[in-house]
Amino acid sequence: MKRILFYLVIAIMLFGFVFPIAWVYVTSFKAPGDIFKPDKILFEPTLYNYDYITNVRPSFKELWNSLIISVISTAIVIFVALPAAYSFARFKTGAGHLLFVTISTRMFPGVVAALPFFFAYRALGLLDTHLGLILLYVYFNMSFATFLLYGFFKEIPAELEYAARVDGYGQLDVLRKIVFPLIKPGVAITTAFCLIWSWNEFFFAFLFTRKVARTVSVGLSTFWGSVEIQWGPMAALMGIAILPTLLAAWFMQRYIIRGLTFGAVKG
Repeated sequence: MKRILFYLVIAIMLFGFVFPIAWVYVTSFKAPGDIFKPDKILFEPTLYNYDYITNVRPSFKELWNSLIISVISTAIVIFVALPAAYSFARFKTGAGHLLFVTISTRMFPGVVAALPFFFAYRALGLLDTHLGLILLYVYFNMSFATFLLYGFFKEIPAELEYAARVDGYGQLDVLRKIVFPLIKPGVAITTAFCLIWSWNEFFFAFLFTRKVARTVSVGLSTFWGSVEIQWGPMAALMGIAILPTLLAAWFMQRYIIRGLTFGAVKG
């Protein structure tokens, strides 16, 4: 009975996760007249919606913008957060106060920072630019990545580094041969979280972009008009937009699972 209940719960959870995604892809291949007929299981597939977002209302520039902004901002965040987190974990830089200041940037709602950032960006000419959005995402992801990596570095016994130094390793060799190979799961899961957040972020992309640097999350909202909602093209663009995050999670799933269980078993 317990096993049946367990599989029933798993089936319900899988249905809750898979059904919305499947519905998006099915809708993207429906003609406008078939979208509002959910009882019509069999229908003639069409590429009308994909042709619409390719030729009628081109949307691939928004996908490219999202790719550039999310990848570059995540790369900068990981490049800076790795040594920062290591410094906090091993050398207690700032006696804990600097780490608290770093984390505090994520303790207030993003909307609080929207107005001062908007005025600053307008004065600096960073509105509707890739650089402006990259800097925003670096700012908001940096504290999260540093705090997350700090926890992973704390899980690595310092005795391993001491033993490596006794064997004649320098600090750079310790980092390259001992620490970084052990921290790979943590880096993978931090990268995945930052990348997915940057790709899906809507609020700041909506406020700080217009046409030049508009991301796909904002582009999806443009199909929602005052007169009608273009469900077909929206579903087609949504189906393409979720593929990068699904592929990233798929390729990094081994490290993500290890990262989520990092330090769970001692001894």
